Amino acid sequence: MIDLHSHSSASDGTLSPSALVDLAAERRLAALALTDHDTVAGLEEAGMRAAEKGLRLVRGVEIEIAFMPGEFHLLGLDLGAVSPELAGALAGLARSREERNRRIVWRLRNEGIGIDYDELVAASGSSCMGRAHIAKRLVELKVVRTKQAAFDRYLAKGRPMYEAKDCLELAAAVDLIGKSGGLSFVAHPLSLFVSWTRLRELFAAWRELGVDGIEAWHPTAKRGHCERLERMGVEFGFRIAAGSDFHGVSRPDRMLGRTAGDLDISDRYLAAIER
Repeated sequence: MIDLHSHSSASDGTLSPSALVDLAAERRLAALALTDHDTVAGLEEAGMRAAEKGLRLVRGVEIEIAFMPGEFHLLGLDLGAVSPELAGALAGLARSREERNRRIVWRLRNEGIGIDYDELVAASGSSCMGRAHIAKRLVELKVVRTKQAAFDRYLAKGRPMYEAKDCLELAAAVDLIGKSGGLSFVAHPLSLFVSWTRLRELFAAWRELGVDGIEAWHPTAKRGHCERLERMGVEFGFRIAAGSDFHGVSRPDRMLGRTAGDLDISDRYLAAIER
């Protein structure tokens, strides 16, 4: 088994980079991509532990792209040395994320919800805090029963407390990933919430922009839809990736090394990053 999409506590996962690698080794994964949101802060630690465990670490990142109506995430896989340009862009996204977090907390407090920003930061244990940490805090404060309920009621796009953050344009993100020696993959394309007809148009546009591949297999999608995405991706000449989007105990529905249909992620998907 392998896994080309996972998160650590460097962003919104619950396991440290080392603990994530330990779990991958325990589950006998041959390769693991660490793809934290808008940060590469966990890659050095994960790489050191992977070398100790004899596991191939695929250096990665997940970047949010400006898009409507859904959410557009771009995976950078098999990064080499992070270029100054990519490092600068990620630092800018981190600043934007912090500003958004402060705006969300301010709006929640204006609604009478007793959430404190400094306490939130201290409790998050992350250098890249996001909406998932705010959702967790709302559960702890008994404002909602589950993190999903926090998103559904307050934090998701279109909900009352949603705040946009700065995102990169797709062409710029593809260029930045390429300058760091990586390959760009559109993550979980169905999260864009567009029709299959529109998706075909997007596939053509992405190919023109130099996108390398798509993450056809993701645990939130139906197996049949993943098979259809893979066929479409091959038709357009894309590399095909598969991942679990593992976050740890905060997302118990996502298991490391497994994807849609509760299938093991075959090592044949390593072909996606072969040069």
